[in-house]
Amino acid sequence: MKTRVALTGNEAVAHAMKQVNPDVVAAYPITPQTEIVQIFSSFVSNGQVDTEFVAVESEHSAMSAAIGAAAAGARAMTATSSQGLALMFEMVYIASSMRLPIVFPVVNRALSGPINIHCDHSDAMGLRDSGVIQLFSENAQEAYDNIIQAFRIAEHPDVRLPVMVNLDGFITSHAMDVLEVLDDETVKNFVGEYKPEDFLLNAKNPISMGNLDLYDFYFEHRRQQTASMEAAKDVIKEVGKEFAKISGREYGLLEKYHLDDAQVAVVVLNSAAGTAKGTCDELRKKGLKVGVLKPRVYRPFPHEEIKEALKNVKVIAVLDRAETFSTNGGPMFQEIRNTLYDLKGDIKVVNYIYGLGGRDLLVEHVEKVYNDLFDLKDGKSLNTVNYLGLRE
Repeated sequence: MKTRVALTGNEAVAHAMKQVNPDVVAAYPITPQTEIVQIFSSFVSNGQVDTEFVAVESEHSAMSAAIGAAAAGARAMTATSSQGLALMFEMVYIASSMRLPIVFPVVNRALSGPINIHCDHSDAMGLRDSGVIQLFSENAQEAYDNIIQAFRIAEHPDVRLPVMVNLDGFITSHAMDVLEVLDDETVKNFVGEYKPEDFLLNAKNPISMGNLDLYDFYFEHRRQQTASMEAAKDVIKEVGKEFAKISGREYGLLEKYHLDDAQVAVVVLNSAAGTAKGTCDELRKKGLKVGVLKPRVYRPFPHEEIKEALKNVKVIAVLDRAETFSTNGGPMFQEIRNTLYDLKGDIKVVNYIYGLGGRDLLVEHVEKVYNDLFDLKDGKSLNTVNYLGLRE
């Protein structure tokens, strides 16, 4: 059974967590994530879940507690944002290398300094090379759906990696949206019971975890993580198809929007994809062949699928809500351009950095990008890296 409700993104994530009913949630508050664990703690105190809720002294401790719980065989979660995620970095790498299927929502917020509590993707992009699967959510509906699917992805025997579910701070986390939620029993049956293969409290098969791993085996273990990332692509698609059977909403690695005949296109993550799609619709009414590509999965990066989706587009703009300070563009731009390098067609790719520190992406901004792309297509020059909405 499905029910339409009005929820904020944070409420939607907390609701999904309640329906999954994890064994352990370790948490520390940080804006704009705080509401997720605050709301979930009320479910614990009201007896609506039987989760062990561990209030810790820092985000480093939150992921450490989740690692301990997962290593012991529990289905474990945490949640964070920005500086909290940065404080978690050390332990996230350890969770990944220990192959622990911890699910953790991240409400995206700029990394300081200067001090800022609003959205950009610098926190998530800081962990793109950590061995963690990264899902991005355009709205509250996708955040809810991604949390539920994340457990099936993380716990799959071919994967066994942590999954980070990203949603934009305040834009998605605190904005009210109308979405469709599943009934508790359907979610419970979809997620299933967690049955770990190896765990510390299994007296019949004693193991150790987190051992010293020098040059004799470290390289091989890193390669095993890569193999799990490779396997995750098929698992994500498989789980997405199964989720469609209970929800009517199918998820893959990316979403193509009006790309079949597009001459120019933008590539963009998370909530800004909604703005881009709305702008695309308006320009389509004027007869302009424009399109949008929204990656849902950033790790593992869907190289082949992106190449296939964009192979017939002449000019592409990649919109990044994070700066690498490489002076050569944002993180997704570099990966998209690398992905398209082997295509023999003359595809031009440019980058726009936008929305840092929570600055709004307006319809006029996206329309300007499309106009720039048509100018570039017609032979005019354009900087490889551009800044959108910046006061020069």
